[in-house]
Amino acid sequence: MNDNHTDDTTGTLVVGTQLSLDGVMQAPGGPDEDRDGGFDQGGWSMNYWDEEMGEVMDGQFAEADALLLGRKTYEIFASYWPNVEEDDPMATKLNSMPKYVASRTLDAVEWNNSTLLSGDVVAAVENLKKGGDVIVMQGSSDLIQTLLAHDLVDEFWLWTFPLILGDGKRLFGDGTIPAALELTTAETSSTGVQMLRYERAGEIDHGSFELEDVAE
Repeated sequence: MNDNHTDDTTGTLVVGTQLSLDGVMQAPGGPDEDRDGGFDQGGWSMNYWDEEMGEVMDGQFAEADALLLGRKTYEIFASYWPNVEEDDPMATKLNSMPKYVASRTLDAVEWNNSTLLSGDVVAAVENLKKGGDVIVMQGSSDLIQTLLAHDLVDEFWLWTFPLILGDGKRLFGDGTIPAALELTTAETSSTGVQMLRYERAGEIDHGSFELEDVAE
């Protein structure tokens, strides 16, 4: 397992995402957010939001020092958050905080305080973590798969919504490295959304329900 998880001088990379009960994270915010693969269930999270969820999200982002985004999520955020009212705490946080964008196709990033990561994304993220910051990823499903496969994710802030989507991009792909997790926080919204926080907890401790010394 990556030594980054035991080095106190290393920053924390957090994956924060909204999920269906069957693990789909694609396009929670709107019908046209991400139609890859013919996905037609976009906007599935919108009717579940309540006041408590907004408060929890504000609290989580208050802990974040920087934001890490893939190209698609960056373009969605950059077209939305700068246009939100100035007294919105989430907009204030996102518009001002450092943002790092992983993309092979963008030539520049214009959103305030954004930096385009060039070269190898794994090496770039490893270098960012050396700064000791709490770096939160939102959306960016393709980028998440790369970082999971290289064992770079330290925490998960997962919001599980009470619905099943069947098809769509899932958080944990085939390249995910097995790991044990510890549940550190669990809250439930009035609409049944589970807001869960997990930290890495070392290797998986395997066992068995097999009966021992059973007479034949």
